[in-house]
Amino acid sequence: MPLDPQVKDMLDAVAALGLEELHNLSVEAARERATGLVDPDTFPHYAGNIEDRDIPGPVGDLPVRIYTPAGDEPFPVLLYFHGGGFVVCNLDTHETICRLLSSQAECIVISVDYRLAPEHPYPAAVEDCLAATRWAAEHAETLGGDPARIAVAGDSAGGNLATVVALRARDEGGPQLSAQLLVYPITDHYEPGTPSYTENAEGFFLTRNGMMWFFDHYLGDDVERDDPHVFPLRANSLEGLPPALLITAEYDPLRDEGVRYAERLREAGVDTVHLSCDGMIHGFFGQVAIIDKAGETVAESCLWLRRTFTS
Repeated sequence: MPLDPQVKDMLDAVAALGLEELHNLSVEAARERATGLVDPDTFPHYAGNIEDRDIPGPVGDLPVRIYTPAGDEPFPVLLYFHGGGFVVCNLDTHETICRLLSSQAECIVISVDYRLAPEHPYPAAVEDCLAATRWAAEHAETLGGDPARIAVAGDSAGGNLATVVALRARDEGGPQLSAQLLVYPITDHYEPGTPSYTENAEGFFLTRNGMMWFFDHYLGDDVERDDPHVFPLRANSLEGLPPALLITAEYDPLRDEGVRYAERLREAGVDTVHLSCDGMIHGFFGQVAIIDKAGETVAESCLWLRRTFTS
């Protein structure tokens, strides 16, 4: 279907600013742009408690932000891994998403400030997210959470990290996960690419050149192209993974690899819901202040989480 009018208005407004393409920027400049777009005045009201703290990580303290909703304990616990191509973004850039997921899904959300590339290339981000997930399972009760209901979630690069944590938890002794919420996740390499990589190569926020820039920073020269902990779509088996909700956007280079990952999950016997969002672009999920479909999709995601946590 045509590009959603609200999405088109947003893209037109960004184009009018005449900003340099992301892949032409330095890492520092790209990070400044990402954080410069954060407007605390647009954060939705949150009736619960928000706490920043450090937890033990693989190489020292690992910062997290914990959102505990109002209500009666124990709550399910959702680990959230932010997007940003493994290079940009942080806890603040995904504040809106985490507040909404916590309040609407009625769960504790632990947003993880994992190490970024290129200073910390693969597998640093994966190791941080897995460590945070294991810490959450071990300390759920002290947080007011339920250790039997631990889930992972993320968007884009964070969606990749959620898939990889689910794979490693399955293969490396846990923890047992209840669900995985995957928002336009990266699941494969840009080469040879898919039709959506060609159709949406530029003009829709995330570009093919941008993905190349992200991967160049994230991956070392010795990374195997068939490593499922980098490219989950290349895993030999997806059997035994937790129930999944996978969201794709029509005008997104990552659309087709997300669709294929949902298909493979179903083929492996995993209870999977694929939510295809027509007229949307990569990055729409958090734009609830200006895109109606974003709010609707977040609400659908939270309804799915509540149902999955109680099933």
